[in-house]
Amino acid sequence: MRVVIVGSGVIGVTSAWYLAREGHEVTVLDRQPGPALETSFANAGEVSPGYSSPWAGPGVPLKAIKWLLMKHGPLAIRPRLDPAMWSWILKMLSNCTSQRYAVNKARMVPIAEYSRDCLRELRTTTGIEYDERSHGTLQLFRTQKQLDGIVSDIEVLKQFGVEYTVLAAAGCVAAEPALERVSHKFVGGLRLPDDETGDCRVFTEKLAALASAAVDFRYGVAVDGLVQERGKVSAVRTAKDVFPADAVVIAAGSYSPRLLKPMGVRIPVYPVKGYSLTFPIADEAAAPVSTVMDETYKIAITRLGDRIRVGGTAEISGFDLSLPRSRRAPLEHSVADLFPGAGLASEASFWCGLRPMTPDGPPIVGATSVPGVFVNTGHGTLGWTMACGSGRILADIVSGKIPEIDVTDLGPGRYRS
Repeated sequence: MRVVIVGSGVIGVTSAWYLAREGHEVTVLDRQPGPALETSFANAGEVSPGYSSPWAGPGVPLKAIKWLLMKHGPLAIRPRLDPAMWSWILKMLSNCTSQRYAVNKARMVPIAEYSRDCLRELRTTTGIEYDERSHGTLQLFRTQKQLDGIVSDIEVLKQFGVEYTVLAAAGCVAAEPALERVSHKFVGGLRLPDDETGDCRVFTEKLAALASAAVDFRYGVAVDGLVQERGKVSAVRTAKDVFPADAVVIAAGSYSPRLLKPMGVRIPVYPVKGYSLTFPIADEAAAPVSTVMDETYKIAITRLGDRIRVGGTAEISGFDLSLPRSRRAPLEHSVADLFPGAGLASEASFWCGLRPMTPDGPPIVGATSVPGVFVNTGHGTLGWTMACGSGRILADIVSGKIPEIDVTDLGPGRYRS
């Protein structure tokens, strides 16, 4: 089939890779001059299936109030006269129950685990390198209350056979030796040894280069809309050209709803802005080995080769891409507090991206109600974690094959019921 993919972030490129492997004629369209230049450009660098949890959970509304009042809080809301914003917030709040949290997390962990396995297979078969490390992830708790609150998460990890270790402060230092100098600042941690790290942008660029032997990548092309004939998609329309298609995959992140709405397809995906700092390592001994997640500030500190990536903050502010100095401060505070002297903060590059979030947490992967139109978006903070699995599942669905894991509840149809 002729398949056109809209979007060349990590989700669009992995979808293209697996669709081409199934023998389809694949074209990828993106308005940017190259792949991975938006949300995939400088994310936190984690491939963390065990931390695949919905943001909507019991107690989150009260926590949100606290976060909004914190000096270096992980949440910021800039109210707008945007019905989509308030609709998304209300739907997210409706998922903040123990029952919904358990259901949604149980939908997220399997695809995240599957995706990590797909990534490992792809790495083995292609030899692709992207500053990857397989040293696990350490979630660091500064208070006993935080450590005591992981009981429900551990039950889900047990349910899906995810390896984990609950650590006292000394165990955290053993996993991340640079934390020894600040061991008085935390009480313990949760370590997931099977998690990985890597530069998502580098991976996406290299995979696109490998795929280009079979995939036609068209950059600098803004998509105007989809064309329907006899109730089925027939092409993708741009300002200059029309690209005929037997199937169209919308992998445009937070912008996906805009392309689907004219087709009568509505998905509750809304941008949640995240920020990151990337800077060179100044002292190897003071730097993290892998990823440390600072639970108090919801910030991930990741080792990427000879660099440190610090990512965090959830800002609900529409499609705003400004870089206010106030959003940089929490990132600088967390890394300086846990890894003092590790990097050259004066040389840090400051970045932001729009995470495509669903109100319940799981991504949206599958066929829409319009024949020939498929969607692969809504991964939120877990696009890098779930990319390879989502791409492979999407390719199976487009090809009429049964995916290797149950994805019944990941399609857009779950919002119609």
